[in-house]
This record gives sequence, C-alpha cells and structure tokens, in this order.
Amino acid sequence: MATHDGGPEKCALLPDELGFDAAIDYRADGVGKALRRHAPDGIDVYFDNVGGDILDAALTRLAMHARVVVCGAISQYDNATPVKGPSNYLTLLVRRARMEGFVVFDYAKRYPQAAQDISAWITDGRIKVKEHVVRGSVDDFPEMLQMLFRGENVGKLVLELA
Repeated sequence: MATHDGGPEKCALLPDELGFDAAIDYRADGVGKALRRHAPDGIDVYFDNVGGDILDAALTRLAMHARVVVCGAISQYDNATPVKGPSNYLTLLVRRARMEGFVVFDYAKRYPQAAQDISAWITDGRIKVKEHVVRGSVDDFPEMLQMLFRGENVGKLVLELA
C-alpha cells in the first residue's frame, strides 16, 4: 500500500528516523496551528519547495528578519490554472524579512566540495539518506513522475534502469 501526501507514517519518519524536531501532516493538521505550536517564536528560515497554501501559512509565522528561500513549488507544477503566488507577502514587509530564490546550478563550481562534504556527513551519520527506488525502464518514467505528485514516495524518488 502506498503512502500518499503526508500521513502519520510518513511524518513519523522525520523525527523518529531522520532526526528532525517535528513534522506537520498538512492534510490532517491545520498547518497554521501546527506552525504556532512548533515555532512559537516564529520561523527564522523557511526553505520552500512547495509554494501555494503551505508557503502562505509559513509567511504568516515569520520571525523578525526571517529569510524565505524559494527552491521550488511542487504544489503548482501540475496545475491547469495559472500559478498562485503568495497572498501573505506583506508579512515580508512587516517582519522585515527577505525572500530569495535558490537555484542549485548557481553553485556548480562548488559541486566537488559539496559532494565531498555531504559524503562525509552521510558516512558519519549527520545526514541520513532515504531513497525510494523503482526498478524499470525509461518508458516507466512518466508514471513514476506521477508518484512524486501523488506523494507516494518516501525519500528521494529514483528510477533504477533494469
């Protein structure tokens, strides 16, 4: 049975197995209420890969001088409607926060050092890796990609070519 978009089992992996302080199941928990509980003093840094309603909820909880790093917006990728931008963006003004895009290709010259550092952190246990490997062929890629949008993967989704 596949785990879909959050859920108690998937969220339990973050604190229990991967060492995070907490996880929010956005389908079961009220995100705003959960953010107030887990970040009572506000969010200092928010790394956004989701966009949409989750970004809006995070913006309402920013601490003074917070930083919002935008790396993706998966909630918007498969939309048939125009991309929805943040409606709570005025919080950036009120909290004197900064919102900035992050594209990994901007750091290509640092890839060798990053690979070395990250490998060492994985080896010594500071970073834990979780992969969801699907064996198949290139023809399986479109369906596998849909697994990502349905939240069926647990960890990095990888297509292993048979």
